Amino acid sequence: MISNTHFPSARLRRLRSSEAMRALVQENTLSVNDFILPIFVEEDAAERSAISSLPGVFRETEATLPAAVKEAADLGIKAIILFGVSKHKDFTGSDSMKPGGLLARMIKIAKNASPETLVIADTCFCEYTDHGHCGPLAHGDVDNDATLENLGKQAVVAANAGADIIAPSGMMDGMVGAIRRALDSEGHTGTPILSYAVKYASAFYGPFRDAAGCTLGQYEDAPKTRKTYQMNPANGDEGMREAALDVAEGADMLMVKPGLPYLDMIRRLKDAFHMPVFAYHVSGEFAMLKAAAANGWLDYDTCLMESLMSFKRAGCDAILTYGAKDAARILRNA
Repeated sequence: MISNTHFPSARLRRLRSSEAMRALVQENTLSVNDFILPIFVEEDAAERSAISSLPGVFRETEATLPAAVKEAADLGIKAIILFGVSKHKDFTGSDSMKPGGLLARMIKIAKNASPETLVIADTCFCEYTDHGHCGPLAHGDVDNDATLENLGKQAVVAANAGADIIAPSGMMDGMVGAIRRALDSEGHTGTPILSYAVKYASAFYGPFRDAAGCTLGQYEDAPKTRKTYQMNPANGDEGMREAALDVAEGADMLMVKPGLPYLDMIRRLKDAFHMPVFAYHVSGEFAMLKAAAANGWLDYDTCLMESLMSFKRAGCDAILTYGAKDAARILRNA
């Protein structure tokens, strides 16, 4: 007879023996409260249009935006982030700094449609400049300090329109401090800042560029890349420095973008700063799931939820994802 000493005393399969047992010891959970839905709003459009590179995602019109916001709210999604598809682009993105511009209008429309929904204002200029960069250009690059002044103006316009959260995404040095000072000077001391603190110069943004209409190349002398301000994907410590600077300047929440390739950065930020950390499950990550599912290579629902759970396991408090409505429905039917 074989002695029991030859058998493993630690059998982790004991805790996987049934659905009830697995649920009892599950370490992380997903809730509809974790999801933030990105919504694109196209200016001067007669009807909403499908985005071919983001199956199931649409460019809403200002007229259809209320229904889109209410649909998300009815699914239990408590936060959205708005991206404008501007038809009034110029060198500085000036339309986004006007009280009557697309940025302000779509925020007001969304808040009126669902006052309890948190409306996050993406605070950047790439959707509003005719060259597609995140600020005005000078000497062959984005003018960092001129952009800071403009970001302050844009943030105030967004807050005045009713934005609940300001989310600067342009990776300009000093952007959080500039926005905090501008908001405070106009009485918006209670408006939090969600900083895209660790945003990489990633190829996973491709479908977003199509959706938001912010591809590069309108000026021959303009940079053909955003690598002078977005981060090198090879760097991790640099991301920690970026986050530390944003925290010191007054950021209330931090974001890592993209999400899945940078789960290590989510964990590092959470461990270091002990504050809300978000991930952006970006367009390319979402589109890959959709494309593979369309070819029968994977099950979309299962892989979506597994991807989103990985963010929670890494330390995320919330996730921006184009699959927010799908995930909400999956959870509702579970």
